[in-house]
Amino acid sequence: MKDLLRLRTSLTEEIERVLNEQIKMEAEASSMYLAMSAWCDRNGFDFSAGYFKKQSDEEREHMLRLFKYVSDMGGRAVSPDISGIQIEFDSFRSVFEQALQQEIAVTQSFNRMADKCMKSKDFVTFTFLQWFLKEQIEEEYVARRALELFDVIGEEGTGQYEIDKRVPKITYEDTYED
Repeated sequence: MKDLLRLRTSLTEEIERVLNEQIKMEAEASSMYLAMSAWCDRNGFDFSAGYFKKQSDEEREHMLRLFKYVSDMGGRAVSPDISGIQIEFDSFRSVFEQALQQEIAVTQSFNRMADKCMKSKDFVTFTFLQWFLKEQIEEEYVARRALELFDVIGEEGTGQYEIDKRVPKITYEDTYED
């Protein structure tokens, strides 16, 4: 029976497994960003709360894009079980430090998946992953620039207020060819 199910998909068991792991990672990222949004909201950082809510929505969209791909390819997409999401943070800055760490981890995960696809000659999935790899350039850039505001502006006086106001205004100019 297992062999018959494998005939329904061109995805290898390993590629399907790592795609489902990434679905879970994206769901966790969405939940983490939502928790960051709530923390910022509770602590009076309204602009950052909105920024993290938007990030949460984007990560959920990434999860759904991966989920649809696995299903479209005849694989078994797994709706992830998410628990243990951190809801308290040490400081305003620590929220942004964790956001950057999370984006770097996501980039590394996509790089590992792309490597597995190349090694298994799954060029269809490798091509599908290109959108995510390109997206991670922007995700890391924005997270890094947001964190850099703490060093540039400083947190003293009205510094945190100024940082909060500027976070949603950070944009990434994509100068790469499509």
